[in-house]
Amino acid sequence: MDAPTERTRVKRLNKRARYDEETVHGILDAMPICTVGYVFGGAPYATPTLQWREGGHVYWHGSSASRMLEACEEAQVCLTVSIIDGFVMARSAFNHSCNYRSVMVFGTARKVSDPAEKEARLRAFTEGLWPGRWDMLRQMTAQELKATTVLSLSLDEASAKVRSGPPGDDEEDYALPVWAGVIPVRQQVLSPVDDPRLMPGLTPPEHIRRFKIG
Repeated sequence: MDAPTERTRVKRLNKRARYDEETVHGILDAMPICTVGYVFGGAPYATPTLQWREGGHVYWHGSSASRMLEACEEAQVCLTVSIIDGFVMARSAFNHSCNYRSVMVFGTARKVSDPAEKEARLRAFTEGLWPGRWDMLRQMTAQELKATTVLSLSLDEASAKVRSGPPGDDEEDYALPVWAGVIPVRQQVLSPVDDPRLMPGLTPPEHIRRFKIG
């Protein structure tokens, strides 16, 4: 990652800014859900989708007929990821906040055109979430691969913003008889539910039982 640019430099509450790879990569790796902002037909759109990171690039995929993917290819986009860790309850409404981790990435989205590379990226996506699953699945057909588009975005222009800890009240407000603190928030993965058409005797493999995000 490069030094912050005018687009990535955090201006509001810049003490929460992080520009280091460890923080940016960690947030992207912890939350597969992202939002991609782009322009289509002269109007702004923001589409939620799944993302994954490999090295200094972030990827997302979808149908080759997707309007979003078509609009993003070779175009300027903004990809964001957010994780909420808690609601911060202060002694005044003004000082309420959230504990969170977020990332913004700017740049030109590139299409992964080589079929072998595209399949490798999709394998990495699957294996990153559920190690060992790709090899147990039916092989992807040439038509399925053709029907899937994978886009790539460099992390050269990215920044993170993080808040943690208790509320920051005005000094005189600490004497008020008002409860203050943090309501922690976490995303919970529940036990897997069998497909009703599952073959008899099959149980969730280890990569399903141990799956977690956050």
